Amino acid sequence: MKQRVITAIVLGLFLIPAIFFGELPFIIIVYGLATIGLVELLQMRKIAPTSFPGLLSMVLLWMLLVPEKSFILFDVMTKSEATLMVVFILLGYTVLVKNKFTFDEAGFLLLSSIYVGMGFYYLIPTREEGAHLLFFALFLIWATDTGAYLFGKMLGKRKLWPKISPKKTIEGSIGGIVLACIVAAIFQMIEPVHSSMLIVILVAILVSVCGQIGDLVESAYKRHYSVKDSGKLLPGHGGVLDRFDSLIFIVPILHFIQFIS
Repeated sequence: MKQRVITAIVLGLFLIPAIFFGELPFIIIVYGLATIGLVELLQMRKIAPTSFPGLLSMVLLWMLLVPEKSFILFDVMTKSEATLMVVFILLGYTVLVKNKFTFDEAGFLLLSSIYVGMGFYYLIPTREEGAHLLFFALFLIWATDTGAYLFGKMLGKRKLWPKISPKKTIEGSIGGIVLACIVAAIFQMIEPVHSSMLIVILVAILVSVCGQIGDLVESAYKRHYSVKDSGKLLPGHGGVLDRFDSLIFIVPILHFIQFIS
C-alpha cells in the first residue's frame, strides 16, 4: 500500500500540472501514455511492438490521437480512410507471410489501437473544453473506487463478477455510485460543469457505472491472457492501462456533456 501511495503521488506530480497547463505538454503526456498502453496490450498478446504489424498499429494509434481538424494525410485522407488503409495492409500482410501473422492477430491489433487511441484521444478535446472537466472525471473515478472499496469491505456479500474480478461486490459497486454522486454534487457547487444539478447527478451515475465497466474490461482481458498487471511501469500499480482503464471509458461521456441541454 505504501508503494502504491508513493507512486500515485509521483504520477500526480506530472499529470496534475499537465492538466492545469494543457496544450503541448498535456498532449505529449497523452501520446506517451497511449503508446505505453498499446505496447502493454501487444505484449500481453505476445506481439512484438517492433514488428511490422506492431509498428503499423502504433502508426494507427498516433493517427487516431490527432484532432480531426488537424488531421491532414496527403491532403486527401480522413481518419476513417486512414484506418481502412491500415486494415487492408494488415490483412494483406497475413497473405504475404502465409498466415504466420493471422487474421485474429490483425483483429486484435485493430481493436487495441482503436480502444486505446480513441480512449486517450478524448482526453485532449475534453481538456480543451476546460481543465475542470478532467478533474471532475478524476474525482468521480477516485470516489467510485473509494466507495466501492469501503462499502465492499463493510457490506459486501454478493460477488459482482467473480470469474473476472473475485474481490468486487454488488454492494461495493452501489457504494461507489453513491459516493460518486455525492462528490459530483459537491464539485458542481464549487466548480459547475453544467447548468443543471440533476444532469450532473445523472452523468455521475453513468460515469461511475461506465468507469466500473472499464475496470472490469481491463480485468477480463488480463485474466484471458493470464497476467496479473498490464505492465510494470508503475510500482505497486501495474501498467498504464491498469491506472487509466476507467478514465478512457468515461472521458467521451464528459466530452459530450456540453450537448446536453
